[in-house]
Amino acid sequence: MTKSDLRKVLRKARREHVLAQPDMVRGLLFNMPPRPLLAKIDASASIGLYHATQFEAPTNAYARFFQDAGHTVALPSFADENADMEFRAHTDPHAETDLEPGPFGLVQPSQNAALISPDVVCVPLVGFTPELERIGQGGGHYDRWLAAHPNAIAIGLAWDVQLCKELPVEPHDMRLDGVITPTRMYGLD
Repeated sequence: MTKSDLRKVLRKARREHVLAQPDMVRGLLFNMPPRPLLAKIDASASIGLYHATQFEAPTNAYARFFQDAGHTVALPSFADENADMEFRAHTDPHAETDLEPGPFGLVQPSQNAALISPDVVCVPLVGFTPELERIGQGGGHYDRWLAAHPNAIAIGLAWDVQLCKELPVEPHDMRLDGVITPTRMYGLD
């Protein structure tokens, strides 16, 4: 199966999984980072998150948690669809008044927001393996960013249904340091 075909299958499974969850249950998930992850994060660390789309593992509660704990929080930002991914300060995770429309139909911090190089990055994904391999949306933005920032801790956030026995990974695909799902942690034991 090609990566493109696999992405279609995994996106469909993810969508069906999320739609089958009652809103009340979904609201309880990904509320606070688990202790094994927190133990890896220095008090002065900056945290990179993503602004989750409808079917991705949510990050809003993590953004609020980390900001309330005194961490600098940042989100991906693109000057345009051809630009490299950067992270810019997300200063209002409670109301999100600091976000604006960006390329790819996503919201992002203003281009005037401070550039941040996060120490820890929570990464969206379409699929992952227990060996911490990841398949993303297909643009390679996170793989390039992680390759350029090898000291950053990369943590995938996912639904359990996104777990795969194996993935068609390539040399440029960056391995994660851990993955958190609603029921398990991989690589953080």
